[in-house]
Amino acid sequence: MKQLFFFLFAALTSLSAKAQLHKPYPATRYPDRLILGWQGEPATSQSVNWRTDSTVTNAVGAIAEADPSPDFVRNATLVPATSETIVMDGKQVRYHSVHFKNLKPGTQYSYRVGDGTYWSEWFQFKTAQDKPAPFSFLYFGDAQNDIRSLWSRAIRGAYSTLPTVSLMVHAGDLITTSNADWQWAEWFEAGGWINGMVPTLATPGNHEYFKDEQGKGRVSKHWRPSFVLPENGPKGLEETAYFFDYQGTRFISLDSQAALLDSAVLTTQADWLVRVLGQNPNRWTIVVHHHPIYSTKQGRDNNEWRLKMEPIYKKYGVDLVLQGHDHTYGRGLNMPLGKSRKHPDGPIYVVSVSGPKMYDIGLQDWMDRAGSNTQLYQTVSIDGDKLAYQSFTVTGQKYDSFSLTKNRNGQNTLVDQAPALLPERLDLPAEYQQKMKPEQLQEYRNRFQEYKARKQQAKP
Repeated sequence: MKQLFFFLFAALTSLSAKAQLHKPYPATRYPDRLILGWQGEPATSQSVNWRTDSTVTNAVGAIAEADPSPDFVRNATLVPATSETIVMDGKQVRYHSVHFKNLKPGTQYSYRVGDGTYWSEWFQFKTAQDKPAPFSFLYFGDAQNDIRSLWSRAIRGAYSTLPTVSLMVHAGDLITTSNADWQWAEWFEAGGWINGMVPTLATPGNHEYFKDEQGKGRVSKHWRPSFVLPENGPKGLEETAYFFDYQGTRFISLDSQAALLDSAVLTTQADWLVRVLGQNPNRWTIVVHHHPIYSTKQGRDNNEWRLKMEPIYKKYGVDLVLQGHDHTYGRGLNMPLGKSRKHPDGPIYVVSVSGPKMYDIGLQDWMDRAGSNTQLYQTVSIDGDKLAYQSFTVTGQKYDSFSLTKNRNGQNTLVDQAPALLPERLDLPAEYQQKMKPEQLQEYRNRFQEYKARKQQAKP
């Protein structure tokens, strides 16, 4: 009898777990999937996006300067939103965007969105300064899998580490199935109210793309309805390739997946990037895209992307390139082994992963710090001539750290603080240890020893 009971319990538990994989997230009249972004100047505007069911036809936003007294509510200004109907999984839903304009720089505001009857809670944000000023942001590699259960600890841990951040950067593969509504729902649930307080800069990855009826690769049907991002990129790449300036730093998003699917799009983006970098008045420049210039996974190489983009990065002085895709961690730069890395002749490249899907690490020569089988998030702080970068495990341990100091000629000096931190986590994920053949495991061990020897030789 006990055996039957345990069998039935296990079966029901298994069914329950499978059901959770496709937990429904129905839209209602109350706003959900609320997220901040920009389509105007960060110093004088703020955009908000959200979802409701199809019955909401008169969406609005309410905004007022933040005040410790709750009386600010009566002084709030109503701003009409724009809305569109989208069919997802055979059901009609409404996505809404409101653009708060003519705001004061460096000012805290309270806002809410709704239809005049059904409202979100009041959120707060602060506009950017209209001149260079210190700020910080968060950077995440791929979330992709087990978003609600395991990626949530990455974004919540990151915000807890640095709650004063001004924006968040996501380097693609936010989900794993481009048009799966429940996966997008998990992504928004994991971020929750943080998305309503801190603007998001998102870049699409290969998992945000799907093939339409004609076999052409297209960005997820969720992408443009779900976000409010600048529309100043190349035609056809609106809200996937774009740029904006924030307090002395230019952020540039590139759509590497679109480029790798079509060489003409690669050329178009490269030409656009030259124009954006050639007319850049900012002290710092940060580029974000999904596919790495230098891969961290064994056997991967995006050479077409690298050959087109890296010369542009070097020519125009890009400082930092933030990437994903390879589900491991790597940070370094393209300089010959044995040459001093104190004065980089190009950008610092980072590949990171924030979700639980892990690959085998390649331990290539370009890496100055590597990590395997570890969920991470990153903080970047910019203050005048100094950029400070830190990477943390999702359990809060500092895993990587460096700083760049820029002189009057724009030359960076790199100070690598990683050697003083905990040892590199380089064990293979359990699934790779189980499925690899003995000769493959030995090859990794050899690679591991070669990497350690290189690191030893590089010490001053």
